[in-house]
Amino acid sequence: MSNFSNQIRASSALIKRLKQRQQPVMLMQTRSFTTTEGHRPTIVQKRSIDILHDPWFNKGTAFSMTERDRLDLRGLLPPNVMSAEQQIERYMVDLKRLEVQARDGPSDPNALAKWRILNRLHDRNEVMYYKVLIKNIEEYAPVVYTPTVGLVCQNYGGLFRRPRGMYFSAEDRGEMMSMVYNWPADQVDMIVVTDGSRILGLGDLGVQGIGIAIGKLDLYVAAAGINPQRVLPVMIDVGTNNEKLLKDPLYLGLQEHRLDGDEYVAVIDEFMEAVFTRWPNVIVQFEDFESKWAFKLLQRYRNTYRMFNDDVQGTAGVAIAGLLGAVRAQGRPMIDFPKQKIVVAGAGSAGIGVLNTARKTMARMLGNNESAFDSAQRQFWVVDAKGLITEERENIDPDALPFAGKIKEINRQGLREGASLVEVVQQVKPDVLLGLSAVGGLFSKEVLEALKGSTSTRPAIFAMSNPTKNAECTPEAAFSIVGENIIFASGSPFKDVDLENGLIGHCNQGNNMYLFPGIGLGTLLSGSRIITDGMLQAAAECLAAYMTEEEVLNGIIFPSISSIRDITKEVAAAVVKEAIEEDLAEGYRGMDARELRKLSQEEIVEYVKNNMWSPEYPKLVYRND
Repeated sequence: MSNFSNQIRASSALIKRLKQRQQPVMLMQTRSFTTTEGHRPTIVQKRSIDILHDPWFNKGTAFSMTERDRLDLRGLLPPNVMSAEQQIERYMVDLKRLEVQARDGPSDPNALAKWRILNRLHDRNEVMYYKVLIKNIEEYAPVVYTPTVGLVCQNYGGLFRRPRGMYFSAEDRGEMMSMVYNWPADQVDMIVVTDGSRILGLGDLGVQGIGIAIGKLDLYVAAAGINPQRVLPVMIDVGTNNEKLLKDPLYLGLQEHRLDGDEYVAVIDEFMEAVFTRWPNVIVQFEDFESKWAFKLLQRYRNTYRMFNDDVQGTAGVAIAGLLGAVRAQGRPMIDFPKQKIVVAGAGSAGIGVLNTARKTMARMLGNNESAFDSAQRQFWVVDAKGLITEERENIDPDALPFAGKIKEINRQGLREGASLVEVVQQVKPDVLLGLSAVGGLFSKEVLEALKGSTSTRPAIFAMSNPTKNAECTPEAAFSIVGENIIFASGSPFKDVDLENGLIGHCNQGNNMYLFPGIGLGTLLSGSRIITDGMLQAAAECLAAYMTEEEVLNGIIFPSISSIRDITKEVAAAVVKEAIEEDLAEGYRGMDARELRKLSQEEIVEYVKNNMWSPEYPKLVYRND
């Protein structure tokens, strides 16, 4: 881990973390922590065939003979008791064989077939499902999450077999407070909620958007070790404006146009009050709400409830980590970040979220005063569907207004209101071209040709839109047109590019999964009642510092997905540390706020690690109350 404390005037927490990660890890002598997740007998109130039909408790052939006797399972399973490792081996052999056979014809993507097979396991045996997912996270994260989850949502009506999660609709107004008690778990730690209005870059998918909430929570379990019995995917169905779904006789949701205005807000208000009444300590992540509501709901609830919006805040954090990595990859100190010229394509919730966070990061480095914010603001050129956004834009979105170019400066640069992306890149010669537009192929050959004129020694291209088909360009196009010396990152996974000279063009996946699991876990374990900008910034800085100097100079600015549990552990520890420093930590379970404040950095990391659930079969004990 490189030391950047002499390069960036960052938070004291970041500098401490960087120094501590360079020091040899000492054996902990002062404290020890007992794992609170797993390794404890689980009391169940069902036996026999009911256990085998419950995915939370079913172990299949791994039930020991004593458990089979205790739970009336003898004779209901084959006699050979198999270990979890044997089960995984048997399942993986079967999965590889079925991946092709499970396709619904040649037009059915292989990834969707994999999702079907994994989902069947999820329906039968949750522990085994997460064992398979964690062990093969690099292969299956793109299946349970982006990009395959987009296909799942588009086809969810046909894929639906058994309910997972809860559905609150406009027809349930006045009933939500009682509805939450229909969920069987007395403790819920994490909720991911969507209204289906803007699923990835696919638009309004209505009730079918529940797939994105399920996929996100799979990663909370796999990456952050949130107990799967304490997560809840939620769909708030307020209708859909998708005419195809409104006319589809097999559509599973409300076939009426979306609520809007005060009626819409009232539904979300009622939902938030209901879930926090039953589960006061739950964390709610808002996911894929359309831009016009994403910011409004975030501002409405963030100071009252434990909640955050991953599209706005998570995307911004990952982008900031990548942008700081790109500065390092240029061989420059991170304190030079405020000198970067950044052209942003896209002014939706994700784009504006990144802009706000990047401006704050630049301003903090420049002194965190009014003039610093003004100076930082001039480093961005924002282009939407109508072209370059300036102060001359009519009916400008209030959220985009702070980034509208001053017309005198814009004219002096040879630009104008509504200038095309190609024109902007030609005139600005940016260090970074950042795409959050959800328009596949937006970075055309002409745009990439224009970027060859960049004043940077190593320009960066961030094609961050999901799913894969919405990426602004492919890595092959970027490396072949702009040159081998670029930094490339995308939201969805791409394979590295083999360059003609034998070098590798690294395709960094700037995926939100690097941050949102750690933000959720860190908030949970800190006991903070809110999620502050400081906690989010600490998460982003931790991710930015995770890569070594050698890695970033080789063009690798994001770590491998295979390291996701270690990354999440570090990010969560950074969030806990920041909550402590902001005097927001209230503790979790047996660790009260006073004890939490006494922990060293190494002890915080161990505290996080020991509270991460691992997919191990618990001993089951039957009790009939």
